[in-house]
Amino acid sequence: MYKKLSLLLITLNLFTANVFAANDTKLILVTIDGLRWQEMFSGADKNLLNNKEFVREGFKVKEKFWHNNEAQRREMLMPFIWQTVAKEGVLIGNRNIGSTMSVANKWHFSYPGYSEIFTGVVDHSLDSNAKKENPQVSFLEWLNNKPFYQNKLAAFGSWDVIPYILNTQRSNLYINAGFMEAKGYALSEEAKLLNQLQKEIPSPWHNVRLDSFTYRYAKDYLLNVKPKVMMISFGETDDFAHDGHYDSYLISAHQTDAFIADLWNTIQTTPNYKDNTVLMITTDHGRGSTAKDWQHHASPLAIQNYMKNLKEFPNGIVGSENIWFAAIGPKIKAQGELKTAEEVKQKQIAATALMLLNEDPQAFNPKAGKAIKGLLK
Repeated sequence: MYKKLSLLLITLNLFTANVFAANDTKLILVTIDGLRWQEMFSGADKNLLNNKEFVREGFKVKEKFWHNNEAQRREMLMPFIWQTVAKEGVLIGNRNIGSTMSVANKWHFSYPGYSEIFTGVVDHSLDSNAKKENPQVSFLEWLNNKPFYQNKLAAFGSWDVIPYILNTQRSNLYINAGFMEAKGYALSEEAKLLNQLQKEIPSPWHNVRLDSFTYRYAKDYLLNVKPKVMMISFGETDDFAHDGHYDSYLISAHQTDAFIADLWNTIQTTPNYKDNTVLMITTDHGRGSTAKDWQHHASPLAIQNYMKNLKEFPNGIVGSENIWFAAIGPKIKAQGELKTAEEVKQKQIAATALMLLNEDPQAFNPKAGKAIKGLLK
């Protein structure tokens, strides 16, 4: 009897260990606001790079980011993406080779895009960037209500609307966005310094902080609190583009790539993250493709309503619905640029994230987009 009981206990322990091992995958989702697929897959745009209206003297971006060879040019701009992710992971969205991805929402700007990423559904009532609590439940909130993940998720963002998109009041997620300070855990000396510096160093924008603060806060939280799932949302690229500063847009994209490289190195050198963390990277919307419209993004319907200031573009900003996606990690097939048999949609990201975490997307929301095909090992 005792022998049978011992065998039963051993079996239960092994089963429990396997269950926890299967669910031990960590996930970090990074978004880069408004970064065009054109720069991601082709590097600096020659027509914009040579336009004095968008590139100021002294920034020397042509010397930093231009090469006649496209493969070298895109690597100069985003070295981590092309030296590491392209070799060890997957990329979607290079429309030049038949890899297509776009938003499913009918607005083509930030709030609807982020909501689509995190909730997996399209809510057409989310028709502005106003600070409105999102009625839709994100996969982050859903996970946070599960005992295994409770209080083990975190979101960091440069834009001060992120807390509303993730509905902080309802979701109870740990969120640090906009100009929030680090708080709620035993702060390191670096976090205390960041709190002070954020007060002292002005941002060019009233509602978006510099991405360096967002990344440093996120990295500090990762090392000290060790969440299972984290979101990091960078914002500078979109705002520099709106300002018409193609030089700063490129510099910011390059710096963001460096942040992601440092994040990946941190993951691979930190116990409990090394070899069991998936990194997903995407954007909330695209932009125009010409000197006239690259600064903007909006659908024809958005221009009739929320973005009436763009009425000179009655057909909307063509191409602003086109986005991209990248992923790397132990569960991701190393296949580089993936040609798509059908258009991938932004609403498929949430289900993909849950599949990577060994969670059931149907249990989350049966109306959510299906996971992206062909990514998982």
